Amino acid sequence: MDLWFTEPHTENVHFSIKVDKQIYTGQSDFQRIDIFESNEFGRFLILDGYMMMTEKDEFIYHEMIVHVPMCVNPEARQVLVIGGGDGGAVRELLKYPGIEHIDLCEIDEQVVEACKKYLPQTAGQLDDPRVTIHYEDGLRFVRGCVDKYDLIIVDSTDPFGPGEGLFTKEFYGNCYKALHEDGIMVNQHESPFYEQDAYAMQRAHKRIVESFPVSRVYQAHIPTYPSGHWLFGFAAKKRLPVEGVDFKAWKALGLKTRYYNTQLHAGAFALPNYVEDLLKDVEP
Repeated sequence: MDLWFTEPHTENVHFSIKVDKQIYTGQSDFQRIDIFESNEFGRFLILDGYMMMTEKDEFIYHEMIVHVPMCVNPEARQVLVIGGGDGGAVRELLKYPGIEHIDLCEIDEQVVEACKKYLPQTAGQLDDPRVTIHYEDGLRFVRGCVDKYDLIIVDSTDPFGPGEGLFTKEFYGNCYKALHEDGIMVNQHESPFYEQDAYAMQRAHKRIVESFPVSRVYQAHIPTYPSGHWLFGFAAKKRLPVEGVDFKAWKALGLKTRYYNTQLHAGAFALPNYVEDLLKDVEP
């Protein structure tokens, strides 16, 4: 008998992957955690029935959430990652020799431990001495931070369950205060394609625009996420995401990436008209 993992993207659209075997299941204080193995996508992480990452396409998400802001400010030294218990964002950040310290704030210790054991491709560098893991709520953690970080990466789950507080105006306002005067915040911004996802994207964008003087959106294609069309938010106090960026300086670092490059960086901020219209609907 074939075993399939199926995630509902809408009431009328389901996404399925044929599963080879289930290699981990657990119930933490916050959510159910499952890790499966498949022929097509390798191992993949599921939280409360929703796809978080697969070994085959996680590089797209993690490279785009990290290298876009790091190209804009390659001199970032102090970084906060909120969520990101799979370790992929930390892995990409540690490619930069100038990074001095990363605070990883993940609410669920069981996610981190499961990923360390079963998903070393992403979680293999979480024990790096430059990384400190804080097992607490990201909303509460960032409240106590003032003028502390060059970059904040909000690598959250979707805006319900444990990740719900990471999409509020209070949270984004606290991120603004936690950043240095030229700091950057990047967040996963949901998909614009299906109506329910588009509403969550608009709601997040509206609150970020109200908190940051610079607020732009960029895109990537991630096959296992709803519709495959995924957005990221770029918010900053001063820095612009494309204009004036020294792309040659980033190339000179010689970093190896599989998805991200500087041409793609610039092009990712050119959005389809329907997405521009959705964003304009909630902007002042």
